[in-house]
This record gives sequence, C-alpha cells and structure tokens, in this order.
Amino acid sequence: MKRSSIFLSIVFLFGVLSINIHAQEFQGKAYYFSKSTMNLGNWGARMSEAQKKQIQERLKNRLEKKYILTFNKQESFFKEEDKLDAISGATDSWGKNFTPGNSYKNIKTNTLIQNQEFYGKRFLVKDSLPPISWKLAAESKQIGKYICQKATAMVPTAAFQWYNFSWGEIRNQKPANDVTKDVAMTEIEAWYTPQIPVSQGPLEYWGLPGLILEVNSGNTTMLCYKIVINPDEKGSIEAPSKGKIVAKQEYKQIITNKMKEMRDNRGRPSGRRPGSR
Repeated sequence: MKRSSIFLSIVFLFGVLSINIHAQEFQGKAYYFSKSTMNLGNWGARMSEAQKKQIQERLKNRLEKKYILTFNKQESFFKEEDKLDAISGATDSWGKNFTPGNSYKNIKTNTLIQNQEFYGKRFLVKDSLPPISWKLAAESKQIGKYICQKATAMVPTAAFQWYNFSWGEIRNQKPANDVTKDVAMTEIEAWYTPQIPVSQGPLEYWGLPGLILEVNSGNTTMLCYKIVINPDEKGSIEAPSKGKIVAKQEYKQIITNKMKEMRDNRGRPSGRRPGSR
C-alpha cells in the first residue's frame, strides 16, 4: 500500500511538472557531454600507468565531446560542438572520419538522415530509425532539476556503430554463408524524464516517454548538463541535404572496403599497381 502511494505521488508530480509541448512552436535545446574510455587491450598490458595516462591525454579530443540536440514534438537535430585539438590547436579531421555527423530524426515518419564525411567524400545516410525494445524500470534519479526514470535495452552493436570502423571486425568476420554467425549486442542504459514528454534523445536513441538525458552504452557515457525550453532564438530543425545518398549498411561497406584497400596498398612500392610486374 505504501509503495503504491509513493508511485501515485511520483505520477502526480510528473503531471504537475511536465512541460506543455502542445504549443505549435514548441522547441527545446539539450546540451550533452560525452566521455569514452579507451580499451588498450594486450598492447596496454605492456605499458606503464604513466604511458596509458599520456595516451588518454593525447586522445582526449576524441574521447570527450560536447553535443547539442535541438528538438520539437516530432523532429530533432543532433550535432557536435566544434573545438580545437588540445595538442595541435587544429580540428580533429582524421578522427571525424569515424564519428557521427550531424543527424536528423523524425519519429513521425520513422526517418534518420545523417551526413558523414569520409576522407574528403560527402555521404548522406538515409535510413529508418533503429527499433529499440526498451524495458522500463522502477528506478529513478534526479539529473539537474529533472526527475528521470531508468530504461534498458539490448541492441545490435552494428546498428548503432555503423559509422565506426575496427580492425577487430575484419579479423572476426565469418563467411556470409556461416549460419552459426552470432550478432554482437550492446546493452544500453538510459535515463529519461517524463517532465519533457518528447520521444527524443541523443544520437539514434529514441522511443521513450520522455526526453533521454543520460545514455550509457559500452565504453561511452553521454550526459545532459543543460536544457533550454523555448529559447528566445529558435534553431532550425532541417535534415542535411548534401552528399551521396546511401543506406547505413552501404556506408559501412564503403568505409570497410576503403580501409582494406589502404591496408593492402601500404606495403606496395610507390607507383606499383595490383597485378603489375
């Protein structure tokens, strides 16, 4: 009885504090800080703690990022804030080859449109939003001034990391006709707030009854540190439009083939082509 009373009190609180999103011009901005840890594997086992710390510091620009999510009732636009490289003072152009570009989500039409740049070539990735079978939990916590509820899901790793590349994927690749091939899965832990009842979130995360303020996935944590509802200057929520149109799987195959080609060409004498004598 006591537990039921607490639950009803929380539901009532959400009802009182929830932001009214029914206004035609409703818009919000959510600011996220993302931090990843680096798994150095067997290579790291042979390094001192000082060496590991030095590498982490040099790669800080790739492991720590800030993003902005502009959203309304059915659309959102997610982009990374530009920053200078901590070592050279330049933007991290090489690292951007394997990071998510600006992305547009429309939950009404179930559409994802994301621009990607890979070694100077522009691509426009158009695909459906990935389905996420969320399991809602009773746990709650506060992020900033918002009460959040926990949700978890298991998702195919490739469906959410299609813009990335790992040599491990090539080494562990099995023949296409291998029916025993297992699908790698990643556990997602998300915290959403019913106080902002929009089914949006960072990256490709969506589908919960409230804005997602925190996501823990693999070695990455993404946390919202600031929210502005109905800002004085509303941002434009428009889908990217420039680049060669491809689907996610097609883009993944393009970067995989290119990386294999670069690896194969690395050992050849300058000017020699495959098949030449």
